[in-house]
Amino acid sequence: MNAVSTPQKKPRRRGLLAIALIAIVLIVIVVLHLLHGKKPPRATAAQVVTVATATLGPMPVTLSSLGTITPIATVTVLPQLSGYLTAVGYHEGQDVEKGQFLAQIDPRQFEISKQQAQAQLAKDKASLAQARADLARFTQLNEHKSIAEQTYVDQQFLVQQDEAAVKADLANIAQFDLDLIYCHITAPVSGRIGLRLIDPGNYVTASSQPGIAVITQMKPTTVEFTVPQNALDQVLRRVNTGAKLPVTVYSSDNSRKLAAGELYTINNQMATATGTVTLRASLPNDDEALFPNEFVNVTLLVDTLQNAVLVPTAAVQTGAPGDYVYLVNDNNTASVHKVTIGPTSGQYTAITSGLAAGQRVVTDGLDRLSDGAHIRPAAARAAPASGARAASGTAGASGASGARAASGAEPDVAKAAS
Repeated sequence: MNAVSTPQKKPRRRGLLAIALIAIVLIVIVVLHLLHGKKPPRATAAQVVTVATATLGPMPVTLSSLGTITPIATVTVLPQLSGYLTAVGYHEGQDVEKGQFLAQIDPRQFEISKQQAQAQLAKDKASLAQARADLARFTQLNEHKSIAEQTYVDQQFLVQQDEAAVKADLANIAQFDLDLIYCHITAPVSGRIGLRLIDPGNYVTASSQPGIAVITQMKPTTVEFTVPQNALDQVLRRVNTGAKLPVTVYSSDNSRKLAAGELYTINNQMATATGTVTLRASLPNDDEALFPNEFVNVTLLVDTLQNAVLVPTAAVQTGAPGDYVYLVNDNNTASVHKVTIGPTSGQYTAITSGLAAGQRVVTDGLDRLSDGAHIRPAAARAAPASGARAASGTAGASGASGARAASGAEPDVAKAAS
């Protein structure tokens, strides 16, 4: 029994070992395949972007600044003599004309003084008449050598003294007439009167503060604003040629246009603390929409560039290589293209070099775009030539140094530019 059973166990073990070896080999092959197997490359999907075509058109060169509405005239009406204020002839906030009655100071004291001066004048005239009559008699006597020469000369001096006294009396009367005019206070300029500064019944003195009233001329008016010294040269060049530079005034929040006028003067000094110079523009203000000392936004049109290459401002980016755009190639790829920017009107920017009219640039979808990326334009629209209008209220200074946020693909841009 034992001799027969032993040979049967050996072939069974060999079969199990062979199966185990085959299983191990299969496991090793599967593991190696999983570890070293290469996945087939997947094609990168084209990024959907919005593009626009660069066109030729006019581009306004503007300077924007914060301004202050400054009236042509603001007058504080002061009393020119002392007395009790008996009447006020205006209403607060009223528009008055030059020469209109404003207030009355009690004139009785000055009327009495004038009467006294008139009486003194009558007395001095009588003395002068008597002195002249005596001089005429003394002249005849002196011709016949009937009186002393000194008596005749003294009478001549007496006549001159009486004539001077009469002139002094006339001057005093004229002074009291002027005082009576000063008692009747009128508006020195046309404009809008402010809040009442003093009530009737108060005693006022000459040039006493705060005065009788404050009158501000509402129309026409002016706006004062500043421009940086770097931009002054182009303004001066245009002004020296006799050009009238248009000025547009917007509300402080840039939500609406308030008025339009023209630049008429430039200050004669530069502010050393700020490096700016003050300009003033005249405004008609017929609707009185501009209020004195109001803060406004001012846009000065310095010049207009004709046939400038225009692209939407959103297409221009700033990064490591400087100012650039993503240029759309014929094979539907985007490449980084360095440009030199000029004036901007807010919505559109002029390109002075690096781009030609007719080339397409990416305007939207720039955040994940990189140099050489495949794109799929969502729309191709041309920037209208008339689109380069002066900015409404959001336009900044027209210099080419406007800050723009760099896109998220700045490392790729820097690599491509190098």
